[in-house]
Amino acid sequence: MILNEKNGIKYFTFEKMNNVRHCFSTRVGGVSQGCYESLNLAFREDTRENVLENYRRICSAIGVDYRNTFWTRQIHGDRIVRAVASDRGKGLFLDRDEEGYDAVITDEKDIVLTGFSADCVLIFYYDPVNEAVGIAHSGWRGTVLGIGGKTVEAMGREFGTEPEALICGIAPAIGKCCFQVDRPVVDEFLDKVEGSEKYITKDEYNDGKYYIDLHSINEMILINYGVKRDNIENSRICTKCNSELFYSHRLMGNARGSMAGMISL
Repeated sequence: MILNEKNGIKYFTFEKMNNVRHCFSTRVGGVSQGCYESLNLAFREDTRENVLENYRRICSAIGVDYRNTFWTRQIHGDRIVRAVASDRGKGLFLDRDEEGYDAVITDEKDIVLTGFSADCVLIFYYDPVNEAVGIAHSGWRGTVLGIGGKTVEAMGREFGTEPEALICGIAPAIGKCCFQVDRPVVDEFLDKVEGSEKYITKDEYNDGKYYIDLHSINEMILINYGVKRDNIENSRICTKCNSELFYSHRLMGNARGSMAGMISL
């Protein structure tokens, strides 16, 4: 990934997606104050004026119109929604009809698909053949449900996307270094995600604790659904380790802002 800076806004982009407008935001360059400092992109308890200004700034930096953003309420599930022209502005300016979807896809231009993260994995999708894009929110629950792979399937159904043509990016998220979990979470992965045992390590200093590599498991899921390994750009950047750039739920709890991933044709 590339760390960019424009007009004080810092954001990441994927090298493999340099011909489609997109970004993964940081917390740097906005106007929010206090625990939301500074580029908070979720309303939470921040002021509406601050959040709108933050969107205006980040969208201007990547060359999209913040009035065209589209987002739903993420619930750590595996439901996927296709965005159409009338969805522009939903979430930021208009009420959201779509509730409870963790991935959004489209083949229409100038819809800025938006997903949120403060440790969870965001997966970006670009089909250069059929001109379609998507973004999926894959926290540990979404990873167990395989939302990353199900989004590949959804793009195939909706747009004729061939998995081997897809270019995917896995954004900064909590790394294996910091994602410590209890045995019940490990059991969910072992029961439902074949091959995940390779990316789970016992914490040698704490009984009953383990570390899970969400970046690698999501990459494995994409490959299992037919995406070429060479077409996946995996950031492997830990949000908790880099709190000067990112909000981290594990580190900050609920008193924090949110980053956003955006992609638009």
